[in-house]
Amino acid sequence: MSRSWYILHTYTGYEGKIERTIRSLIEKGDIDGNVVLDVKVPVEELVEMKDGKKKTRMNKFLPGYIMLEMDLPELGWKDTCSQLYRIQGVTGFVGNISRNNRPVPISKDEAMNLLQKSGVIKGDKAVRVRQSFNLGDTVKITDGAFATFSGTIKEINVEKEKLSVEVQIFGRPTPVEVTFLQVEKI
Repeated sequence: MSRSWYILHTYTGYEGKIERTIRSLIEKGDIDGNVVLDVKVPVEELVEMKDGKKKTRMNKFLPGYIMLEMDLPELGWKDTCSQLYRIQGVTGFVGNISRNNRPVPISKDEAMNLLQKSGVIKGDKAVRVRQSFNLGDTVKITDGAFATFSGTIKEINVEKEKLSVEVQIFGRPTPVEVTFLQVEKI
């Protein structure tokens, strides 16, 4: 037996309910707590500007999937898996063609990446900014040295979450680089 992370496919929107059901089954002893060690619904922090205010919410970045850390035994793995399959909303394990096959774990690198992105493991927790800007949009800068200036978006860098905004300074068009959180659409 070796501890590994598995991805359980569920109906979208049922992730939280299924996570609570699995935890409840472990507490009752219906599922062995030595086999199913941990249950996670991968979520990330999403920041968006709304009405000039910064709003933060948690967003599922893998809708319809749950991460399970399991120590599946060579013999008797079917009992645990059949308990999981009986939960309403569970459709199966990712990578499994048939319920008669042993589930396939994800690699340790994939698991670490998903856990880091959701902030479970310390590291660079990804905070994603909701972006809804287009080239040519008129925006007002709300923060920084150029606060209260208005301008037109000339360039969008999604990876760095930055915009190049052309503002009028002393009657001349001047490009200014700002982050997504420093502007709001007009």
